[in-house]
Amino acid sequence: MDAKAKIRDYFATRKEDIRQKIINRLSALVAIKSINAGKERLQDFPWMKVPGEETKVVRELARIFQEVGAAYAEYAMIPERSNIIARWGEGKGPSLLVACHTDVVPAGEGWSIADPFKMEVKGDLAYGRGTLDNKGPMVSSIAAMEALIDLGIHLKGTFIFAGVASEEFREPDEKDPGIEYLFENGILKTDMAIIPDIGEFMKLIDVAEKGRMVVNITAIGKQAHGSTPELGINAIHQMARLLTRLEEMKMDFEVHPVLGEPTVNLGIIRGGNAANIVPGMCTSVLDIRFVPSQTPEGILSEIKALAKEVGGEWNIEIETSTPPHAVGEEGQPLITAIQKNSKEILGFEPQTFGMGGGTFAKTFNLHGVPAVGFGPGDPDAFHVTDEYISISELLQFAELLACIAVDLLGEE
Repeated sequence: MDAKAKIRDYFATRKEDIRQKIINRLSALVAIKSINAGKERLQDFPWMKVPGEETKVVRELARIFQEVGAAYAEYAMIPERSNIIARWGEGKGPSLLVACHTDVVPAGEGWSIADPFKMEVKGDLAYGRGTLDNKGPMVSSIAAMEALIDLGIHLKGTFIFAGVASEEFREPDEKDPGIEYLFENGILKTDMAIIPDIGEFMKLIDVAEKGRMVVNITAIGKQAHGSTPELGINAIHQMARLLTRLEEMKMDFEVHPVLGEPTVNLGIIRGGNAANIVPGMCTSVLDIRFVPSQTPEGILSEIKALAKEVGGEWNIEIETSTPPHAVGEEGQPLITAIQKNSKEILGFEPQTFGMGGGTFAKTFNLHGVPAVGFGPGDPDAFHVTDEYISISELLQFAELLACIAVDLLGEE
């Protein structure tokens, strides 16, 4: 029996045992409140000293890897926000990495379960914060590695798992303790990567992502008493005129074959101190997702030109910016392996697509490593009340990953 046949048999004959392990491990990880929402929100989470505190998740992952029998190591720029990397294989060939993030967003209100951090299983679905994003795919990826180890399948190459801190939120001036720290220090090395952080029920493969820029726009007016508005310059009115024009703005771009067109979202607006004061300042924050034919500088020039037409005094600047990316020909073997094994195991072939959101795949591709987004879950269940994941999908994804690893890395 060849390696992939052994894997198929393993998941067929041990289904209930694997299912229970996935439930137990996921429940333990969900119970760890690794909430990453910024320093200003720490007062809302008094048990945390720093955002995320992903080291608590890493400790549980280390325990799981000891149980699984995989070699692992921990790496930290900040003691409370460590990362973990586990490996299986002989290291004589290429490497495939699966990267998951260990932080989660706040739970929010309105859940149908008693406690979002006490996972509940209802039929085939597991509910709780982090079940989908990203702790469910995490335990599924570990189950894939465990299958290879249990079956004694010694890969020529190396199958790598990375549990990485700080994906959900980062302060504008904050140094990344997660994936950037690992890359900058030469810790994270691989030939290709799968990022199971897009959902889509394993029907789509993310091969391109738009660039993202956050633009701060400040209208500068003149403060005056509310009873004599003619003596001031109302910055909110000034901003309103610009925002009306921005909504209709036609940016200069070429439609991308995968990513399509850019988008602009007005996410924040701040202005005024009291009803009886003419506001002297008003600020808006735009989230712009742009395509490869555009540049942040070009987009900024377009906004400034529009502000000049509106008139008045302005301060317009880019807060953050990351470029778009697309997987090139070097990533085709990875895509082919996913499609081929999905056809065999799931009965359908996932199609490639591009997205406006961002995942770890962008960081890998920008560092010259072909990486795609692919994984289980409902794309509409991210960051919402009653976040959930299908346990059956987690089993299927684990089986898929193990088979993909054999195809790409070979058997010793």
